[in-house]
Amino acid sequence: MEERTEIASLGEFGLIEHLTKNFEIQNASTIVPVGDDAAVIDHYGKQTVLTNDLLIEGVHFDLMYTPLKHLGYKTVVVNVSDIYAMNATPTQILLGLGFSNRFSVEALDEFYAGVHAACDEYGVDLIGGDTSTSQKGFIISCTAVGEVAPDKYVRRNGAKKGDLLCVSGDLGAAFLGLTLLEREKRIFLENPQVQPDLEGEKYTVGRLLKPEARKDIIRFFEEAELTPTAMIDVSDGLSSEILHICKQSNLGCVLYEEKIPIAEETREAAFKFNLDPTTCALSGGEDYELLFTISQSDYDKVKEHPQISVVGFLNEAEEGRIIYTKGGTKHALTAQGWNAFNKGGA
Repeated sequence: MEERTEIASLGEFGLIEHLTKNFEIQNASTIVPVGDDAAVIDHYGKQTVLTNDLLIEGVHFDLMYTPLKHLGYKTVVVNVSDIYAMNATPTQILLGLGFSNRFSVEALDEFYAGVHAACDEYGVDLIGGDTSTSQKGFIISCTAVGEVAPDKYVRRNGAKKGDLLCVSGDLGAAFLGLTLLEREKRIFLENPQVQPDLEGEKYTVGRLLKPEARKDIIRFFEEAELTPTAMIDVSDGLSSEILHICKQSNLGCVLYEEKIPIAEETREAAFKFNLDPTTCALSGGEDYELLFTISQSDYDKVKEHPQISVVGFLNEAEEGRIIYTKGGTKHALTAQGWNAFNKGGA
């Protein structure tokens, strides 16, 4: 039997000290880290970027199939992804947790091991936060801090007519990972003797449980001396994110279905569920890829990049927001992505 240490045996300050003792400082901008009333950071003339994400058990994750270590890792990733979406570099996080007495110190150690791994991967310092008792379930609030040179941050509203729509990586995999895990959960609840069948599904399940933020793309922008005109991370599905950029930049768009990057593993998983891979990419969410716009004069900088796909372009708002299917038919682009308020999808 695994050892179980009750959280009450450590007390709040003892718990925080226990969970954060192995975190080392990686950024010169971190002046006062965990352990005081508040943290102190100084970005030395750069501008500060801030974002917060709330993750709630039963809404954003299911602990029946989400290992706590993966959840800790993903908590950091979803926040640093928002920092990268501003063309900034993440530097610090603050982490607030609420948990019921069903969680032991060992369970929180697992979660923090994931947080620690992600902080190492993305060069981020954990500088504070809070812990509290929750009446039920696990509640996570994470705030990320980043830095950017004053003229380099990128918003959603900077796109111009004629700009190219680009996206990193591939789309739709996380939604299919979720679909698969939800199916296996239903089977298990009906018959606990049945072992989960995840054969050949490592890619899609991995994209859901352990996503990565695209620091490589931000590094590429710097090396290529390329500044996108607008950018957003793909957390709610490609169509929803394109429409955010269109709305905030007051533009229309043309998207080409055949240009949307979808991995072979994602296509195969979609066909097993009788789902259309394009629909999974457009409406799925949780891919944490970057959607960005660039001027046509920068096309040569991205055309050879294996992780960047040009999927369309922006035009006048009056011309609408449309998608051309592989068959050549034209449809209005609609947002049917994931909505935390109706739990309507991935």
